[in-house]
Amino acid sequence: MKTAKIILYHEPTVQEIQLTEMQKFITDMFPVEIELRKNFFESSDEKIYEEIANARIFDLKKQFSRHTPSIKDIHLEKENRDLSGEETMPLYDGFELQRTIAKFIPTDEKTDNVLHVIFTNKTTCTFDDNDFRYHARALIGSNPTIISTTGILEAPAKPKQYYLDLVTCFSKESAEEIRGKYKGEFLEPHDSRLHKIAEGYLLQCIMYYETGEAFCEDRECRLFNAHWQKDLFYSQIEKRKFCKKHSKIIDELKDQV
Repeated sequence: MKTAKIILYHEPTVQEIQLTEMQKFITDMFPVEIELRKNFFESSDEKIYEEIANARIFDLKKQFSRHTPSIKDIHLEKENRDLSGEETMPLYDGFELQRTIAKFIPTDEKTDNVLHVIFTNKTTCTFDDNDFRYHARALIGSNPTIISTTGILEAPAKPKQYYLDLVTCFSKESAEEIRGKYKGEFLEPHDSRLHKIAEGYLLQCIMYYETGEAFCEDRECRLFNAHWQKDLFYSQIEKRKFCKKHSKIIDELKDQV
């Protein structure tokens, strides 16, 4: 493996993800050192909050363009509160946020053998040139890697019938009833299943950094790129296995010490 060390950054608003368990999970699989750190966005450098606010998206149907953040925007970044479940959450251009993070990584840690993985509740998105709009993403790969806990909740789609029921919903009460009707069929804020699913995304980011390929097309594989929450549950919770191709690649990486 080219990666000798992985630094995992905590997201304090998502207690379901336990980094100490993540550490054991990865070291049981790969010959790497794991270091745990506090939330990347808790910094004494005030400049970082302005830079992060700069990565916000203000038009979902246009390519990203930088803007001058307001004092309120900067304050909200510094506050770093739990945004899960809110109707209006700020959205961030994933690649722009990634570039911002890279600016604040110490120079001596910007090496190929150190992989930085930032867990965050910020909603990361990428612009799709096919339909000319932004889409939420759970994973922004490369180094540093961003794993968005809100993206995990929102990017893989919920059951089709759930959306069909919602379009006929005209009151907050009925929307809540519909959500209750499908309870358990998709992830919700502070869902107990979030940790195991986050493990899968962490594996994907490591494999992408090592091989250039993050995802698998086989639904039976834990590296499967799930577009639906039901598939996410199947590959990450029910099966929790690798296909033959990726089992072989993982074994080869273990031998490259």
